[in-house]
Amino acid sequence: MGVKAFLSKLVAAYVHKKHQRWIENPVEAQQAVFKEIVEKAQHTTFGRDHSFSNIKSHTDFINAVPVRDYEGLSPYFNQVKEGQKNVLWPGKPLYLAKTSGTTSGTKYIPITKDSISNHINGARDALLAYVHETGKSKFLDGKMIFLSGSPELEEVGGINTGRLSGIANHHVPGYLRTNQLPSYETNCIEDWESKLDQIIEETIDQNMTLISGIPPWVQMYFDKLIRQTGKPVKEIFPNFSLFVYGGVNFEPYRKKLFESIGKTVDSIELFPASEGFFAFQNEQHDKGLLLLLDSGIFYEFIPAEEFFNENPTRLTIGEVEIGVNYALVISSNAGLWGYSVGDTVKFTSTKPYKLIVSGRIKHYISAFGEHVIGEEVEKAMQKTMDRFSNVELIEFTVAPYVSQDQGQSYHEWFVEFARAPQDPDAFAKELEEQLQKLNSYYDDLIKGNILQSLKLTVLPLGTFRNYMKSQGKLGGQNKVPRLSNDRNLANGLSSLTQRSQA
Repeated sequence: MGVKAFLSKLVAAYVHKKHQRWIENPVEAQQAVFKEIVEKAQHTTFGRDHSFSNIKSHTDFINAVPVRDYEGLSPYFNQVKEGQKNVLWPGKPLYLAKTSGTTSGTKYIPITKDSISNHINGARDALLAYVHETGKSKFLDGKMIFLSGSPELEEVGGINTGRLSGIANHHVPGYLRTNQLPSYETNCIEDWESKLDQIIEETIDQNMTLISGIPPWVQMYFDKLIRQTGKPVKEIFPNFSLFVYGGVNFEPYRKKLFESIGKTVDSIELFPASEGFFAFQNEQHDKGLLLLLDSGIFYEFIPAEEFFNENPTRLTIGEVEIGVNYALVISSNAGLWGYSVGDTVKFTSTKPYKLIVSGRIKHYISAFGEHVIGEEVEKAMQKTMDRFSNVELIEFTVAPYVSQDQGQSYHEWFVEFARAPQDPDAFAKELEEQLQKLNSYYDDLIKGNILQSLKLTVLPLGTFRNYMKSQGKLGGQNKVPRLSNDRNLANGLSSLTQRSQA
């Protein structure tokens, strides 16, 4: 065992003990965060505009600060981008994290001197929690790869600006720098496919022990490695033992990814975003993610069915219930106030507070009143694949098809398989039955002949990759929306397929 692996166990024990203090006092921890951030921001432009000096309770905060998304807060974000000080948080941000928005184009999320530790320590503590729980630390002596965006930064309003993963790259602890791959130069390559080729060149003969990234892009990395060597990943990297991921539900990708590796390895799920690092998996046997309650972020939870109401219920941590779908709202020391992250979550435990990410508040299908969410289509797909054990999935998305003729509308599932079902009609029938079990509104529409049975459209290999490339979103932290309430993505996929078959 190397020095890093040995010392990590001591640090892991210390961090675990530190976390237990707020885990055992969750409401008090959140109240302390709330008080601190409101007091610190009361003399900012936003604080003065919303009478922060008069806020003494969560009720006061609700009355003063409405729930808004990026567009709703854009007047303040624009002032920050122009280089103005003391707008949302004292001083100027250290960074602006640049991310793609669904309706607002490029978003610029502030990361402050106070909030940067949330991003860096969150990822660090996830690894230390794994070390503490399992006693496994040898992976820290090998090479680690983080498939991420470019670390190159530009200036916007005098503030260093770039992708979150690139910003985080500048804060990798010195003791891990010698373990980190790929090289800085390779990480700066913008074209994903060219970057992937260079990553393989740099890693193929290294002692890789930890691999991290969004599952579909990691799968592309594995596919190229296997084509180049003719070997499974476990033979290329015999000491590879830990996979770290976030951004999407891992379950649809699990089977193919582990088959590519040639064995099952431990995995850690993270819940990071440009707006903050919210949670991580701290126990291998439990898929619930530990919500970080003492990290500069104050959380509110809106029952998902109320989110679009004029005055939705805004709950704090002590008021949530297990199994309820909530829209996640945060206020933080990054200067985000009543900010709708866009994700929905469900708590799996309240002792401690653990959750899963159930979808996106704006990613749903309700063209006919069914309100099907991401969690439901992913569960339907996973249960169907369990019945069709020979099937391997690459990617999928779901969109409505609205017909002017009564009873002729349906949901269309666009699926790219690595190994397609021998009987696609039977696969589609199982998908339909699983979704009907998961969503009673959809079940009523099918039984009432308002909707036809779903249509399964099997896409040629490479379709999703080519689509994402055409949108400038291949690789990095980009991901395919699991479902949408319009046909924009569906039409893009159909157009690509028609061109490839012409």
